[in-house]
Amino acid sequence: MYPLQYPNDKSNSEQENIQKSLPFARNTLMSAKNTLSLGMTIGAVFVYSSSTYAQEASDEKTAALPEITVEGAREENPIYSATDGQILETNHAGFLGNKDALDTPFSAISYTDKFIEDQQATDITDIISATDASIHSNNISGESRESYSIRGFTSDSNDVTVNGLTGMAPHFRSATEMYERVEVLKGPSAMLNGMAPNGSLGGSINLTTKRAGNDPLTRLTTQYVSDSQLGGHLDVGRRYGENEQFGVRINGAYLSGDGTIDSQEKESELGSIALDWRGERVRLSADFYRTEEQVNAPTRGVNIATGIDIPSPPNTNTLLNPSWAYYNSETKGIITRGEFDINEQLTAYASIGMTKWDYAGLSADRATISNSNGDINNPLGYVDDDRKKVSMEMGLNGHFQTGNVNHQIAANLTRYEEEANQYGTRFASTFSTNIYNPVWGAAPDLDLNAPLLTTTETTLSSYGLADTLSFMDDKYQLTLGARYQEVKTEQTGGLLSTGALYDENAITPSAALLVKLTDSVSAYANYIEGLSKGATAPTSADNAGEIFSPYKTKQKEIGLKLDNGDFVHTVSLYEIEKPDSYTDTDTNIFGYYGEQRNRGAEWSFFGSPVENVRLMGGVTHINAEITAASDSNTEGNQAAGVPKWQAKLGAEWDMPHIQNLTVIAKANAVSKQYLQNDNVRSLPGYTIYGLGARYSTTVNTMPLTIRANIDNLMDKATWSAASYNDLGLVEGRTLTLSAAMEF
Repeated sequence: MYPLQYPNDKSNSEQENIQKSLPFARNTLMSAKNTLSLGMTIGAVFVYSSSTYAQEASDEKTAALPEITVEGAREENPIYSATDGQILETNHAGFLGNKDALDTPFSAISYTDKFIEDQQATDITDIISATDASIHSNNISGESRESYSIRGFTSDSNDVTVNGLTGMAPHFRSATEMYERVEVLKGPSAMLNGMAPNGSLGGSINLTTKRAGNDPLTRLTTQYVSDSQLGGHLDVGRRYGENEQFGVRINGAYLSGDGTIDSQEKESELGSIALDWRGERVRLSADFYRTEEQVNAPTRGVNIATGIDIPSPPNTNTLLNPSWAYYNSETKGIITRGEFDINEQLTAYASIGMTKWDYAGLSADRATISNSNGDINNPLGYVDDDRKKVSMEMGLNGHFQTGNVNHQIAANLTRYEEEANQYGTRFASTFSTNIYNPVWGAAPDLDLNAPLLTTTETTLSSYGLADTLSFMDDKYQLTLGARYQEVKTEQTGGLLSTGALYDENAITPSAALLVKLTDSVSAYANYIEGLSKGATAPTSADNAGEIFSPYKTKQKEIGLKLDNGDFVHTVSLYEIEKPDSYTDTDTNIFGYYGEQRNRGAEWSFFGSPVENVRLMGGVTHINAEITAASDSNTEGNQAAGVPKWQAKLGAEWDMPHIQNLTVIAKANAVSKQYLQNDNVRSLPGYTIYGLGARYSTTVNTMPLTIRANIDNLMDKATWSAASYNDLGLVEGRTLTLSAAMEF
């Protein structure tokens, strides 16, 4: 460190001014904390000099003031201030770790707990599809599982990772209250994350659990969701110890009441405990959770018979499945992780998690509209499933230098084990009604002792290695990596068991180049392969339970990122190729019959283009072409269920004359999408709007935030593609209110 010096012939007043400037200098240095690299320290000094006195000072005696040393560390996950704390400046890139957005050679975005709270989200789909046009959600309420697609490919909610660990999210649906970050990475990610157990390839979602912050937290949130759902959420965080090294974060949530659909009742609950210990070189954590969801009169959607035109949709509150149908879903989980800094350049980590899922449901699983009048026939089915999952990961992250080249290395081993038992039966009785005036009658007396259909055991093991080479002060960054993947799937026991055994391996390479054109502009290109376990034929197919071999996907992408500090843009062009699987409409046999190639263009943005106004949204165009098919008439057509255009916008305005009041407006526009690959019948495009507001104040010095959101403001009735069957109704007008107070 250099002492602060000034010539000793200065007047007393000048010396006093210098002394007075020191506190300002210290404060200025402390403000640099948010811009420093993690784990780095900085010592700073202000040297008073003047060209007028420079030569004199060199010949004069000097008087030294005490040395000033200011140390600061950049926040591990800094937040874009221009987004009101809703978006992070870093992106999760699988086993590469968290990277600054302008250093990430992929299209990605990371949402904070502030965004989750402001959206009043009840599941992960509500978060990732709110303003991201590359993600398409069917906007249907009351389904048993989350349903969305990324870059035109259906993603399975059970492929979501938690703290980077595969398969540890609640099965079918993830309540949001125990997470502090939701991170989206678009495109295949087998090299980065390992193979997705259920075949998702359009993108990956990582959830990061909450940890106790440095400040004590006790927050109580009460919530109302139309028509009459009431609930609450308690969030408590504390740190203990001489250096506050031990943290506890507890979350509990409950919501129950009638939904917007006639006769539909929902109940959900969540309990979680997050423990962590942070030492000088060691960090440990453990998460325990239990989540449960019960729905009476759930939504499963309806099919439409061949040759029948799609009828006009009924009212948005219409129940299209039996009022006495139901499902119950419960997941219990535990996740542990440890990190050890071997030295300043190398960190080792290991994690292991376990979940147990139980599900039971009675529904009209193959309801079919039989004519243009809207008459439907409803055969009934019952399922009683359970799954056990164990997921493990260990690895190294480090950095070193060879000559003028910086290296960031990542290596890890992963292992995922799952045992899935499927019990089920279909009943001979069929219920008939009409979609415009459904009458369900009393619940039938049914024998729900379902036999075992299949037991499927899956083991996925992989070894990944990557190196990011940086040149010329990180202006050029080249990431090279590969993952060796072993896949083993076996069916044993059950009425539908085939005894099938799949045991194969594959190597999935990846390369990505990022160039920093300026301090605020990066260009990138990547080539990455994905590996997905072959699909299992659904229960609606005649070959239900049949398992198919794993398949590879390939993505090529180029993009541009612009970040001026207030407004961020990402523009990308990509191509993804994958084998295509579906149930043949003539034979009702599920299989791989062709290839689908998605070529897309995306523009996404977020930030504050003008003072007191924030925008978040984007536009995407996808040409999802069937390039090869068993039916040559479908070749060249747009793939079923993929809208060519989608645009989303979320706007927030801080009212200038009413302090702490923010007004919100949202719009979601979707173009038409085809029902089948023959492109004969299509669901019309639609635009739905939303309004909202939030207001922050204090009550007896305690912070209080009130939020109100109205979705589907115009109560637009339109069809969307259901998760299980052809058609479902977009959820009607929904009001969500909440009040959050910190004590």
